[in-house]
Amino acid sequence: QVQLVESGGGLVQPGGSLRLSCLVSGINITDSTILWYRQGPEKSRELIADIFSDGVAYYADSVKGRFTVSRDNAKNTIYLQMNGLKPEDTAVYYCNTAWKSRDLWGQGTRVTVSS
Repeated sequence: QVQLVESGGGLVQPGGSLRLSCLVSGINITDSTILWYRQGPEKSRELIADIFSDGVAYYADSVKGRFTVSRDNAKNTIYLQMNGLKPEDTAVYYCNTAWKSRDLWGQGTRVTVSS
């Protein structure tokens, strides 16, 4: 069974940093594309970053230059390093992958950027 578990969210002041984790079980992250989405208050879910099986990452314009995706293959974990956080980054952050035609999501981790 494939599972994704996010962690690392919390309350941070504007300009601060957080690192989110997505622990993946049931598949190897080196064989998969893992995506990070977020959903802010009264907003639709937004794709913000993804990392392909070869390690290449892409970013939405809204986070480019501030967020970095990385992975630890030994821990089968994807990270989202978020720097220069803004109030508009407040959202629930989810990791996602496709497996056997199924769209799999974690439970999400909440990030609040506020002074």
